[in-house]
Amino acid sequence: MQTLQIKTILATVLLISYQASLAQHVHTTKHQTRAIQFPDIPGYITLKCDFHIHSVFSDGSVWPDIRVQEALRDSLDAISLTEHLEYQPHKEDIPHPNRNRAYEIASDLVKEQPLMIVNGSEITRDMPPGHANAIFLQDANPLLVDDSLYALDSLAPFKAAKAQGAFVFWNHPNWWAQHKDGIAKLAPMHIELIEQGLLNGIEVVNDLTYSDEALQIALDNNLTIMGTSDIHGLVDWQYKVPEGGHRPITLVFAEERTPAGIKEGLFNRRTVAFFNDLLIGLDQYLVPLIKASLQVTNSEYNGDTSVATVEIKNTTGVEYLLENQSTYSLHAHSDVVTILPYQTTKLQVKTITRLSEFDLTFEVLNAVTAPKVHPQISFKITIP
Repeated sequence: MQTLQIKTILATVLLISYQASLAQHVHTTKHQTRAIQFPDIPGYITLKCDFHIHSVFSDGSVWPDIRVQEALRDSLDAISLTEHLEYQPHKEDIPHPNRNRAYEIASDLVKEQPLMIVNGSEITRDMPPGHANAIFLQDANPLLVDDSLYALDSLAPFKAAKAQGAFVFWNHPNWWAQHKDGIAKLAPMHIELIEQGLLNGIEVVNDLTYSDEALQIALDNNLTIMGTSDIHGLVDWQYKVPEGGHRPITLVFAEERTPAGIKEGLFNRRTVAFFNDLLIGLDQYLVPLIKASLQVTNSEYNGDTSVATVEIKNTTGVEYLLENQSTYSLHAHSDVVTILPYQTTKLQVKTITRLSEFDLTFEVLNAVTAPKVHPQISFKITIP
């Protein structure tokens, strides 16, 4: 009996320990909500967009309504079903001479929903130039030029897109099916497209990859920084959404929440790519976004000490990684601090003497403004 009681007690202790461990795991899940959330920045509305997705109307695995439902669950503001123009593996089962069909189906589904559908298509050619998405099209069909015309003028699809005022960006420039070394690089044809205003952006993020080289191309050539899922299967499976993952997206900083507002923001390079808790963008938009995401909610000294407790609230699902660059050391952390999603983190700062105000400066390690360059943010701490 005594042995049985001991076993029962041990089993109870193990069960309580397991439950506590499980509760801790649930509590620390990186993204506690599926909805992707970001604050507005001064002067602009932050709109969450995925402008590279596929359905069965090219080489995707789902009907367009699934793409709409996924986007609504992710709380996106806009998507574009960018079906391949030239590559149609399902055409015997789903013949559709009208290349706008996926857009039309999706548009009918969102009339009462807070989701904008942008008409777009993927120009699908061998390198160079490779694949490119044209979005904000009036009609996708003129971009589908026959091979004889393309042989005479390989810029023809891009010219057709520009004639409609479309925004065009280069897809997966680091794709190892086209570059065995996985390094994005410009060909003379890309330079010609850029010089003629036929190429406006470039994916620095595509699906599960990020490219430093593509980011440098964007910076060197004044191209808009883009991040997309290029999803063909299910978003939940590809990006492990039930386990706390998220799809890659482009954040567009727009003056108004309309397709026209998004288009204007894209042409003026007001974007940040979001990928696997990494933020990529120009300093003038990335820094305001981070500062709007992290808020100092309270600061006070501990008793009569000169160690101040500063509380920083993270209002997003991003797990921020900050490295202390200030003149003050931290009392309970190393110089590298993790700010968990949707939580308040308490930092203890040793100011040597008691101050009524001081600055805390951090380098944001999970954000980049150029290859191997991280932005800095500063908090002005005021203590009554």
